[in-house]
Amino acid sequence: MAPRNCALCMKAKAMLKRPKTGQQICRDCFFYVFETEVHNTITQSNLFNPGDRVAIGASGGKDSTVLAYVMKTLNERYQYGLELFLLSIDEGITGYRDDSLETVKRNQEQYDMPLKILSYDELYGWTMDAIVSQVGRKNNCTFCGVFRRQALDRGAAMLNVDHIVTGHNADDIAETVLMNIMRGDIARLGRCTSICTQGEDTIRRSKPFKYAYEKEIVMYAYFKKLDYFSTECIYSPDAYRGHARAFLKDLEAARPSAIIDIIHSGEAFEIKEEIKATQKVQQTCQRCGYMSSNALCKACTLLEGLERGMADSGITDRARKKLDAEGPTPDNLRTIPYFKMAPGNPAIAVETPS
Repeated sequence: MAPRNCALCMKAKAMLKRPKTGQQICRDCFFYVFETEVHNTITQSNLFNPGDRVAIGASGGKDSTVLAYVMKTLNERYQYGLELFLLSIDEGITGYRDDSLETVKRNQEQYDMPLKILSYDELYGWTMDAIVSQVGRKNNCTFCGVFRRQALDRGAAMLNVDHIVTGHNADDIAETVLMNIMRGDIARLGRCTSICTQGEDTIRRSKPFKYAYEKEIVMYAYFKKLDYFSTECIYSPDAYRGHARAFLKDLEAARPSAIIDIIHSGEAFEIKEEIKATQKVQQTCQRCGYMSSNALCKACTLLEGLERGMADSGITDRARKKLDAEGPTPDNLRTIPYFKMAPGNPAIAVETPS
């Protein structure tokens, strides 16, 4: 059977079938429609303003690498007027993150963007390897997710950026909708499909790949020959998200539009006023100053548990008693590893391409 012509340009031979639409198209048309769909997502949601300083959450994986490439491409093509940075978080996972960060450093040179790498060890006094050795693999993703979110905010504050963009794609968002349904987490279900979020004390975050299928991101990276790291996190196989991912893949195999349909369903959810009334009022964490719904934010609560399990790490008993008695004064906060890299520290430097 002879190859078909591209369904869009009708001239070149079709090279691939889009998972999202089923269209058989040529490579150049695929690049164009993929980039244009991301551009439309950005413009229709008014994600950026000219002059914005934007940090791209860069892990070295396919999603963030394609995001960096596409953001650079669209910024130049459509003259967004953005100043782009790469921001990477080193969780301290030997044999995984140390290798992927080498990819990010190559991306820094390839895309000519300043790079900032910030580690859990610098911020919290713990690496994920140390945390897993303490708590095991059952709940380690909880620690990593909470710490990573705060680390991105801290890193963005150091870079003095207005906005963080992450490579979360349509599959990720659909998985999150399913997870929140399975857990009965109504509060998160009402906001997990938002393309842009911002708390009172956090930097604005957005997801330009909200409607981009994971398979198409992989195809884009492959045909563009982008340099990315493809190994999965060694601690993630037991994560709860894996169950939602497996279920979603089965749904997609039967009905490719299931991913977008689930996202649209999530967007249509409305939280009843009586449920909103039960949600806790946002306040400031008494220890780190980060936004929280309790006296201590989730990161500080998790750190407290870790530190009690290992007396010679993190906050010492003497420092904790002083902190509890006198409150979070600057002198007291300096006893906590978390604050060694606090925004404003003149020792912090941003690497720039050589």
